[in-house]
Amino acid sequence: MYDIPFLDLPPLNGASGTVRLPGSKSISNRVLLLAGLAAGTTALHDLLDSDDTRVMLDALRALGCGVRDDATGPGRVVHVTGLGGRLAVHEAKLFLGNAGTAMRPLAAALAVLAATQGGRFELSGVPRMHERPIGDLVDALRPLGCTVEEMGTPGYPPLRLSGTAGGRLATALPIRVRGDVSSQFLTALLLALPLVAQDDDVVIEVEGELISQPYIAITLALLARFGIGVQRDGWQRFTLPRGSAYRTPGSLYVEGDASSASYFVALGAIAAHGGAPLRIEGVGSDSIQGDIRFVDAAQAMGAQVKSGPGWLEVHRGRWPLAGIALDCKHIPDAAMTLAVMALYADGPTRLSGIASWRVKETDRIAAMAAELRKAGAAVVEGADFIEVTPPVQWHDAVICTYDDHRMAMCLSLAAFNGLAGAAPARAVRILDPRCVAKTFPDYFESLFAVASADAAAVPVITIDGPTASGKGTLAAAVADALGYHLLDSGALYRATGLASQWDGVAADDEPALARLAGLLDLRFGHGPAGSRTWLRGREVSEDLRTEAAGLLASRVSALPAVRAALEGLQLAFRRAPGLVADGRDMGTVVFPGATLKVFLTASPARRAARRHKQLISKGIPANIDSLRADLEARDARDANRAVAPCRPADDALLLDNSDLSIEDSVQQVLAWWEQRRPFGPPPAR
Repeated sequence: MYDIPFLDLPPLNGASGTVRLPGSKSISNRVLLLAGLAAGTTALHDLLDSDDTRVMLDALRALGCGVRDDATGPGRVVHVTGLGGRLAVHEAKLFLGNAGTAMRPLAAALAVLAATQGGRFELSGVPRMHERPIGDLVDALRPLGCTVEEMGTPGYPPLRLSGTAGGRLATALPIRVRGDVSSQFLTALLLALPLVAQDDDVVIEVEGELISQPYIAITLALLARFGIGVQRDGWQRFTLPRGSAYRTPGSLYVEGDASSASYFVALGAIAAHGGAPLRIEGVGSDSIQGDIRFVDAAQAMGAQVKSGPGWLEVHRGRWPLAGIALDCKHIPDAAMTLAVMALYADGPTRLSGIASWRVKETDRIAAMAAELRKAGAAVVEGADFIEVTPPVQWHDAVICTYDDHRMAMCLSLAAFNGLAGAAPARAVRILDPRCVAKTFPDYFESLFAVASADAAAVPVITIDGPTASGKGTLAAAVADALGYHLLDSGALYRATGLASQWDGVAADDEPALARLAGLLDLRFGHGPAGSRTWLRGREVSEDLRTEAAGLLASRVSALPAVRAALEGLQLAFRRAPGLVADGRDMGTVVFPGATLKVFLTASPARRAARRHKQLISKGIPANIDSLRADLEARDARDANRAVAPCRPADDALLLDNSDLSIEDSVQQVLAWWEQRRPFGPPPAR
């Protein structure tokens, strides 16, 4: 996940490959609560790892559930040992972030348990959660005999739920709840009331039209997996049978998130225009999620979609896409993606039945209208609809995300505007990209893995300079600040030297070294301890930092055939969203057209002092005078060599960091970078 204030997307122009979706948020938080209420231990496979599920897991732990998380990523299994319907903790304060799928059902379940078993629980969240209505759920719980106090604005969280042991709820008459604001209120009651349906049937009746019916279908299907067979009379009356008791199914697999699939279905419809499709794994024709119906809407706009159990394949079909008019009340979350697909249509697209957008993570109708206009679209908005007319003239857009994950993911698709005729193709800046952690922490990494761009459109910053100038440290910090890829060109030469030692290749055997360099299997990564490097699958981070590796690199880098062999590998690092390349000839030879070139230096005395401190800290004896003499000799050798001498490019900006901290140097480079970008000054930090 990009933990940065903004992420710049260059113009993108194609898509192919395979995306593996994270687990469904809707399913994940439902099964977590069900497992927490059931007796026994439930193994949950492929559970979503996101902000919303983390707050639910934290809540379950605080309530006394046993939680064991075996792994992260694909193959993750979380074991939850439930309460068996009996409170283990009778007082707790739970912080639930902005997770409606945690706040609403936990409020209902704890209200019911506190009223019958005694307890006092406070539920709160981020400020936006305290603006999301919960009054209709509270109004359904109070007539039952639940004590629910609104600790802030009436009708909104935070809430205090309390009661005395031995209480009984008034479930003889149907429990009524509105269905036209959020289906999460009905889901909350369906999940909570089996706890008190031991002696008699419990009936829930919905007032008004039930929106988001497919989400209720998910709830009913999962209740059945935990032993609760709800009888449904249309979408207005639901009966929980007497004798209800949660029973663990033992294990349960969470399918991929269908709402998240919508971004990649749309991506395929827009940009999979070559021979290969965009394949989406984790959700398919067998999905229990209502948002899988987004596929029908995408096909109506022109997408070509094939599907099977657990997979979808998408090609671009009709182009431009067709503008449509659609009632989206059954796919409200995924409908946001249609609003961005509308940018690529041949006429207006009108999406109605989306009044629930107003009470989500942000007012999504207002937010979507504002951000689509930034890209150049004409937008009309109403209480429950939005109408989007594609841009006549596209603009460079700075997209506000409002701490709303779906805003960030949807609007990223505006970066494909060149396919719609934008001339020139426009970049897109996404503010606060980390908000995608709510449901899809690796969204942007997944997007860039399948999206393509013209190499010339991918921005490059080069940071050149002599030995021990700090260019590697500065380049890594700038790359982190921008969310860009990092090319440590020195590591390529060091790795070539190391590989030559492994293979017994002589340091002066230029043809053999060039062949070895051309096949270099090198991978860069980042961890808690900083940058990491793997050569042929073996981590060599520390091996490459030794003085011996540096001396060997200096020798092999002087060989023209080796430099030529590595140049293609270096150029391949130029991938979206951008690249920071550090070395001695990045701006002069490898990336002569780079958007920004920085030549970093410091006095030999200061560089020798830094190197001396570094070596001493590692327990390596060193003499500062000898280090300085060695650096000056290297400078002279590197500046005067026949191949790619170390010198500033004609258009490079010179940065003497003799008296600057790394933070000062980073801020200077970022300030220069903003002057080269189309977005104006950076956002406040």
